Amino acid sequence: MPIISMFYGIIVSLYFVDNKQHNRPHIHVRFQEDEAVLSIPDGELLEGGLPPAKMRLALAWIEIHKDELIADWELAVSGQQPFKIEPLR
Repeated sequence: MPIISMFYGIIVSLYFVDNKQHNRPHIHVRFQEDEAVLSIPDGELLEGGLPPAKMRLALAWIEIHKDELIADWELAVSGQQPFKIEPLR
């Protein structure tokens, strides 16, 4: 589970070959004990949840880095190491 970014206590990860359960591009976002699975194209919540303020930050980050996230998704589902992505500042 490569960590691709960290900001404001939020950890963003992609799992290798993780396209079976949700069957579309997504990331795993953790904050403390909470975890959410968010789709990359639109930030739709697929599973779990985050505190509202952290969810807004994660969604903003997805919007800013959508193209990089899609490229990383393609790498991860093919078993390759995704690249790190700039944190939200």
